[in-house]
Amino acid sequence: MCTRNFGTLLLALIPVVATPGESEQPYKGQGYVFYGPGRAPGGGTLQQIGAGGEGFLYKGLGAGAEVGYLYPSEGFTYGIGLLSVNGSYHFNRSRHAKLSPFVTGGYSLAFRGGHENLYNVGGGVTWWMARHVGVRLEFRDYIWSGAQHSPQAQFGFSFR
Repeated sequence: MCTRNFGTLLLALIPVVATPGESEQPYKGQGYVFYGPGRAPGGGTLQQIGAGGEGFLYKGLGAGAEVGYLYPSEGFTYGIGLLSVNGSYHFNRSRHAKLSPFVTGGYSLAFRGGHENLYNVGGGVTWWMARHVGVRLEFRDYIWSGAQHSPQAQFGFSFR
């Protein structure tokens, strides 16, 4: 009789154990900071610093924005501002995953005195070293008018 009560108790606990708790749910958003070297549309090198964030809308689908400063090797004072609004898809958003690959793309606005419309596409991976901090590695290509490209390698940190 004692074994039967113990078995009944175990069956009653299965839904509680099998239901994911708060810590099992995927995170809802993240922020990041980055630095990256790249190539200028007409040749030469560029560097970029920036920060952004994104929220997740449905499963791995996200929307975000970032602001950066793109400057040539000749000097920081010769740079331009860069505002990007992007969609993204993250392939692994589990809180327990160490690697989270992603793809991203959207609209960018370059500004300094005037402005220019750009598009960007890219992808990368976040390596979550701790619960709330990860290393972000990304490749992004900014497409200027006239189909000129400015590929960038970006290195940074993500926070969730």
